[in-house]
Amino acid sequence: MATGLSVDLKPRRWRPMVLDVAAVVLFVVIGRASHHHGETVGGVASTTWPFAVGLGAGWVLVVAAARRRPGRTSLASLRGGVVICVTTVVVGMTLRVAAGQGTAAAFVAVATGFLGAVMLAGRAALGVAARHAARRRSG
Repeated sequence: MATGLSVDLKPRRWRPMVLDVAAVVLFVVIGRASHHHGETVGGVASTTWPFAVGLGAGWVLVVAAARRRPGRTSLASLRGGVVICVTTVVVGMTLRVAAGQGTAAAFVAVATGFLGAVMLAGRAALGVAARHAARRRSG
């Protein structure tokens, strides 16, 4: 029975998602280390899960937008990266409040800045690499 869902395993499709996951995990590990909270698996998981849920929500929003208006945005686009970053932070901070974890203004600013920089710079680098590879293949 067909569900209408398909999985595209081409690297250009999943590389931005790997980048996003790496950005969230790196943010959490650096943050926990700088505040001397330690890098235990449980500690990293308890800090990561709200942002991971937010990240998933961001991906869903971008994929839904891309299906409504093909060509306007994608998981790999800078526009998609902005939506994913903002959704990750907003949902992540909301879930942190619901879970009784802290959300100081400086933490929100650092999360937004770090995730935005890594997610957007990473997408820009992926775009440059893709264009370079396309030129090499065509000429």
